[in-house]
Amino acid sequence: MSVTETLKKPTPRFHWKCKHTWRRSAKNTLWCLLGCSIGDFGTILYFQLNAINWPTLSIMILAIINGLITSIILETIILSRQMTIKIAFQTALTMSFISMLAMEIAMNSVDWLILGEAKLVWWIVPIMLLAGFLTPWPYNYYRLKKYNIACH
Repeated sequence: MSVTETLKKPTPRFHWKCKHTWRRSAKNTLWCLLGCSIGDFGTILYFQLNAINWPTLSIMILAIINGLITSIILETIILSRQMTIKIAFQTALTMSFISMLAMEIAMNSVDWLILGEAKLVWWIVPIMLLAGFLTPWPYNYYRLKKYNIACH
């Protein structure tokens, strides 16, 4: 094949129909959700159980920060089985930060919109988790399909 033929070869077009990519991106999103929810729910529960009277927005911002931290830690641990700890940490920071942030904002928005405060009750947790999963999942699919970039 000549250079001209190689240059004229069409590049694959992006599409949303790949079941394999949806499954893989769902798995990646679930790992991220696990990490985010540990820090997020843990923070909200701590304030709730200790009856600490902070403004709702402050608790939610702290919950988001802690969720991001725990997600980065979990992803670093998972990735460290495949690469050095330094590269695993850098990968966890750069490849999924937008996804984690969207996930955190979605989970806390559901809590605030439905309950009006940073509070965990048994029936709100599944709704928060569903919102936290569905919000970044298409983005994770997109990055995986278009750039073959995944966190795990």
